[in-house]
Amino acid sequence: MSEQKPLLIIAAGGTGGHMFPAQALAERMLRAGWRVKLSTDARGARYTGGFPHSVEIEEVASSTFARGGALAKLLVPFRVLGGVLAASFKMLRDKPAVVVGFGGYPSIPAMAAAWLLRKPCMIHEQNGVLGRVNKIFAKRVDVVACGTWPTTLPEGVEGIHTGNPVRGTVLERAGAGYITPGPYPMSLLVIGGSQGARILSDVVPAAIAMLPEALLMHLRVAHQARDEDGERVAAFYADHGIPAEVEPFFHDVPARMSEAQLIISRSGASSVADISVIGRPSILIPYAVAAGDHQSANARGLAEAGGAIVIPESKLTAEALSEQILSVMDTEEGARMMAEAALSVSKPEAAEELQKLVEELAQKGK
Repeated sequence: MSEQKPLLIIAAGGTGGHMFPAQALAERMLRAGWRVKLSTDARGARYTGGFPHSVEIEEVASSTFARGGALAKLLVPFRVLGGVLAASFKMLRDKPAVVVGFGGYPSIPAMAAAWLLRKPCMIHEQNGVLGRVNKIFAKRVDVVACGTWPTTLPEGVEGIHTGNPVRGTVLERAGAGYITPGPYPMSLLVIGGSQGARILSDVVPAAIAMLPEALLMHLRVAHQARDEDGERVAAFYADHGIPAEVEPFFHDVPARMSEAQLIISRSGASSVADISVIGRPSILIPYAVAAGDHQSANARGLAEAGGAIVIPESKLTAEALSEQILSVMDTEEGARMMAEAALSVSKPEAAEELQKLVEELAQKGK
């Protein structure tokens, strides 16, 4: 009887920031001959469309103190405990070789069960500041892998800089040839993370409309906006004669990034990793109320290398943004240098580094 393939359990929360790197590791481990199970919640399940079909998706009830009324908050510890017990029984049955957490509240049951059962386990922190859940487990796991460097870690905890793993659709376009701005059709991509961003919908269209006509006549915009903002954003572009695609979610972001002359984006860890691996100039607007201001930390490396311009939300106006867009789109050499700088800080091998850590943990656990 042939030996069963080793099982990796990946636990990840409900936003693209947690799910995309989880997908990248899943793709890698399947190619290495592992079985992969993903533990996430209903929100996270929305981002599983790109996961390989052979990944088993297990939905868990997500409980967080951040949402709901007094009664809901009172019940949270009991729901979490129930989730941990259920995950423990499943782990005793499934016997995973390794458990990897990518953060987010839905990762708590699997990570707590792995700790209780002394299973080899690790966390991957995408941002420059540990998220709430990863902070809980940082001292309780075998390995802390860091996507952004440096990452602020608790005293006594040493991190390993792996970089943020990117999906196969991004790796296919790693270092794709960059067409510098010029008197021909150009593309500007606006993304606010996997969930869009209201402030970008408020400011970006007006900033683009202020650009000189000589530039505007060549420009095509792809703008990811929330459902509630989409109609007014599309109407603004149409009223100003600017060709634009406005959607709540683009399923082909890597392709759009590779075709863009400039990207305007939040600085979530996955977005920053994708931009640097493909190698494109960007204007980053960190989310002001992100926990621990981690989006500013995420943007720092790309900005210091000269690959991105960072505008804090407090200084974001249509005029200021328009000026920065023009500074990139009006200088062919400057844009090319930004693209090269972005590429210079990329870590396309991040998923491979994570795979090695998983395999090392599995060997130690035997």
